[in-house]
Amino acid sequence: MDNREEVREFLTSRRAKITPEQAGLPSGSRRRVPGLRRSEVAALADMSVEYYAKLERGNLAGVSPAVLEALARALRLDDAERAHLLNLAQAADGTDALTRPRRSRTKEQWRPHRSLQWTLDAITAGPAFVRNGRLDILAANQLARAFYADVYATPGNQANLARFNFLDPASHRFYPDWDQAADIAVAILRTEAGRNPHDKDLHDLVGELSTRSDEFRTRWGAHNVRLHGTGTKRFHHQAVGDLTLAYEGLEMAAEPGLTLTVYTAEPGSPSEEGLRLLASWAATPQTPSPAPHSSS
Repeated sequence: MDNREEVREFLTSRRAKITPEQAGLPSGSRRRVPGLRRSEVAALADMSVEYYAKLERGNLAGVSPAVLEALARALRLDDAERAHLLNLAQAADGTDALTRPRRSRTKEQWRPHRSLQWTLDAITAGPAFVRNGRLDILAANQLARAFYADVYATPGNQANLARFNFLDPASHRFYPDWDQAADIAVAILRTEAGRNPHDKDLHDLVGELSTRSDEFRTRWGAHNVRLHGTGTKRFHHQAVGDLTLAYEGLEMAAEPGLTLTVYTAEPGSPSEEGLRLLASWAATPQTPSPAPHSSS
């Protein structure tokens, strides 16, 4: 697959992020480029400048794992960036055609096994849902559907967390740390693009968001990637107010490319009480929404 532009922009962006001081090199006073020069990266990776220039032009096809590792060390890539570089190399030489998980199915084509839905429904202490790398919500328990009420409320979101984040004004209330949420969403999509470059639905989504959102387009151009397995996030739900929730993202062995995410609150915290209130609200949808909690 010809992904040279993607490779070129990724390597260039990583080189620009490293200062000479970080790499243990003299900074000098007449630097014309941000970050490191090509010659400096080549020296750090123990390769010729000509060979590194070839790589940065996007020619990763056939590059050995040892060279990729040397390049990752020279560019000080983190675990997510190393994985992304490997995915780009596999896509460049075609090996991903044999090894990549099947991710071409759309939301409309995929249905959860009964046992998966039973598992989700058995999780009653917190929102639990299954998503793909495009951030489509594919299956959810009752509490997750209530938690993401804003996402489902607007048909144009298509139960997609990236569309909600960048195209729905309600996201700015739902995510008190909106910039962080936006960064995470784009990094997940960028990671998926490297892992699964053949996904037409993903290309269509990126094109739509790039056209309609300056915030998305700027972040997409940064080529940042990340692993999104565990952490803590803040939310403001329209019905129950502020929530601080921990999350765990679990890759599904039976469904490669899909992630099961579960949110939980610290025991005894106001957020745990908020989830209980949300569960009660979700179980009785015919009743009016409870008054939002004060954030004070």
